[in-house]
Amino acid sequence: MTDTRPRIAVVRFPGSNDDRDAAWALSALGGDPVLVWHADAELPRVDAVVLPGGFSYGDYLRCGAIARFSPAMDGVRAFAAKGGLVLGICNGFQILCEAGLLPGVLRPNVSLSFVCRDVAVVVERADTPFTGRCAPGQALTIPVKHGEGAYHAPPGLPEEQIALRYAPGANPNGSERDIAGVVNVAGNVLGLMPHPEHAVDPLLGSGDGAFVLASLVDAARERSYAYA
Repeated sequence: MTDTRPRIAVVRFPGSNDDRDAAWALSALGGDPVLVWHADAELPRVDAVVLPGGFSYGDYLRCGAIARFSPAMDGVRAFAAKGGLVLGICNGFQILCEAGLLPGVLRPNVSLSFVCRDVAVVVERADTPFTGRCAPGQALTIPVKHGEGAYHAPPGLPEEQIALRYAPGANPNGSERDIAGVVNVAGNVLGLMPHPEHAVDPLLGSGDGAFVLASLVDAARERSYAYA
């Protein structure tokens, strides 16, 4: 078995502004990013998918509400249904919730103000494809930048679906139960509000985001062997 760089789709919507950042970070961590335009109804052969941050369709109506109808989301839904790995970052998290791929909704920050700063995040689950390089309870410093990041969980959301929490006293938006990231029941889809792609080099203030993205690359690489 030889090493390979897994192909990871980064879906670009009108208004995405972190697509190239995500692609750069994935490449730096051993992935082979493939930029996919929102109008493409079928995904190319990839081993994972990333929905990046930004302001898809200008956040009209509601964050992610229009992007959920993009042709590319048909491919993302089909990919996820087959067990494919899907990561949604910030606006990508909002899109996944709007599309029904993750439970709950993202609402305006309780401060009603845009927040942009580093936050402390605690790893609740280290057994997902997105946190495999982490340890349970590990603290990560990752930046946030959003105006609608208060996660409202559906009644009875199991603790097992909470992958990341804001550290005590560090909740920047009023998310219920301090939730910073959730996975679907199958564990192959993760949405999180912090931006790991902006924390992959200590020169940027923190390298902790690499724990998340490198975990995704590792898991995607395992799947890429199936195509070898």
